[in-house]
Amino acid sequence: MSNLLPSIEALPDRSVRLGALEVHRVLPVRGRRMIGPWCFFDRFGPLQFEAEKPMDVGPHPHIGLQTVTWLLSGEIVHNDSLGSECLVKPGQLSLMTAGRGIAHTEETPTRNSGWLDGVQFWVALPDSSRWLPPQYQCTPALPSQRYRGGEATAILGAFGEAVSPGHQFSPGVGVEIRVEPRSGLELPLDPSFEYGAMLVDGDVTVFDVPAERNTLYYLGASRGELGLRSTNGARLLLIGGPPFGEQILMWWNFVARTPEEILAARQAWENRELAADVPRYQGPRLEAPPFIGRPIG
Repeated sequence: MSNLLPSIEALPDRSVRLGALEVHRVLPVRGRRMIGPWCFFDRFGPLQFEAEKPMDVGPHPHIGLQTVTWLLSGEIVHNDSLGSECLVKPGQLSLMTAGRGIAHTEETPTRNSGWLDGVQFWVALPDSSRWLPPQYQCTPALPSQRYRGGEATAILGAFGEAVSPGHQFSPGVGVEIRVEPRSGLELPLDPSFEYGAMLVDGDVTVFDVPAERNTLYYLGASRGELGLRSTNGARLLLIGGPPFGEQILMWWNFVARTPEEILAARQAWENRELAADVPRYQGPRLEAPPFIGRPIG
């Protein structure tokens, strides 16, 4: 590896609670708030269960972002204030564009496989798009490209010849990569993008660096390829894009530009003015936490 390339930076996860569910959060973390337009990265699971309902997140709002839900195993039901409903399964893209405001729920369906494992990303909307009306896409299948030694599926954006149908407002890419056992994989990268990669299953070395699960490896920019090797096979996630170029503030479920915008969104949610109810969910809505301290920026 050329000495001109940036060193790989390991960003270990921190554990947070989402109701009864333990979540591994790798973005944002101290010293690394964004990778391209990606501003949030949670891993939930892998979890096996029987009678309980591990995911049950009541109606809550978002502004100024897109949520990207990607399952590795199990099922989640998405409902939102537009009336959208989707039973999300592995290989399907659940893409919600909050724009000026939307509310949604996420829950384990009554009929399920007894497994839950997946990730949720947030993509910050640029200033030119963040006040658009909200929208939702549920895409049943996404394009993949075979390589010698593995396969890459385009979750969002374009990777090689695979182009996701997900609607984008900023350039960027999200990819699931599978490396075959006893194989190496060389994948093309855009040198103008910065990238982060996380191992979710199996074993892999990233540019000869052994990767640990639930650790996000920041690869920086200026790389023309991604070098992976695995002994027993691996599954990992790659996100990237040009440096965002806009300062954002994050608080609770909001991505904004000023504390005043966040306070206004919080007040609108409390006054039931930000978004309509979520008609297909049976249960209480989430209340906004007290606004204490400063947003993340």
